[in-house]
Amino acid sequence: MTEKKNGITYADAGVDIDAGNALVERIKPAARRTNRPGVMAGLGGFGALFDLKAAGYRDPVLVAATDGVGTKLRIAIDTGKVDTIGIDLVAMCVNDLVCQGAEPLFFLDYFATGKLETEAAARIIEGIAEGCVQSRCALIGGETAEMPGMYHDGDFDLAGFAVGAMERGAALPANVAVGDVLLGLASSGVHSNGYSLVRKLVELSGLGWDAASPFGDGPLGDALLAPTRLYVAPALAAIAAGGVHALAHITGGGITENLPRVLPEGLGALVDLDEWALPPVFRWLMAQGGMEEAEMLKTFNCGIGMILAVAPEQAKAVHAALEAAGEQVMQIGRVQAGEGVSYLGSLA
Repeated sequence: MTEKKNGITYADAGVDIDAGNALVERIKPAARRTNRPGVMAGLGGFGALFDLKAAGYRDPVLVAATDGVGTKLRIAIDTGKVDTIGIDLVAMCVNDLVCQGAEPLFFLDYFATGKLETEAAARIIEGIAEGCVQSRCALIGGETAEMPGMYHDGDFDLAGFAVGAMERGAALPANVAVGDVLLGLASSGVHSNGYSLVRKLVELSGLGWDAASPFGDGPLGDALLAPTRLYVAPALAAIAAGGVHALAHITGGGITENLPRVLPEGLGALVDLDEWALPPVFRWLMAQGGMEEAEMLKTFNCGIGMILAVAPEQAKAVHAALEAAGEQVMQIGRVQAGEGVSYLGSLA
């Protein structure tokens, strides 16, 4: 008889199915935390089910968004501080959804790595679940891909997919007009855009991620990993108050590029930079790179993470609704005839 040779396994090729199964079991409690009306099935199936009628919609229009976290991931990987990067992932998707007037309903994630480390992966996905809890949407599915040879040791990538809904006829932007008041909501830091430049400036500074932050408490890496602010609950409260004509999520491209995206042809914006103080992190970045004001305003959020265009007669009520929802609100300008964004004052 011919002696059987030991057969090669998937694990020998670098893919550990058991680790993947262990991860699913580990994150099930986190996913359950995100349950909301409309969720029909938990993790583990080939697809996820959601009942729009159970969520309270009569004539819904679906809205979808997808995004990632960009090279902010590099800081999380290098520092090992991965607990909040999932919040960034959710925020980048749901903050976009709410700008259309939609309520985020559910979220799916894609997590890819060269070798699955269950503990680190669980911390990342638990962060995603926390972002979902804060934005009132359900984490109902996702994909964990272990791909040896595609990523260096310890590296990983993230992508997110959010689906929301609104009743037909409620889409934003709508009815934006000359004289609309611009209300700015404070950011929590750099959020998740511009990190290729941030990392370059940190390299030029000669500081390591564990160095004392030049603009705040704790290590520099920790300070730059402050998670993106989730604006869903306050934005929906503002919409419910009435008079909100548009919302602009200030991401890559800064105020200069993002605010015009929600303004109709023939209308622009006047923004007074003296209406808020440039946060310390941006002061440091600006000084470190000797950056021009115009470059800052088209690269970073500069302290304003979301802008609402509001009917002037309802601006006071919307302002109050946003503050009641925990936002720091600044009246930063108005809609005017023209194109693009014009600035008054200075970031300095």
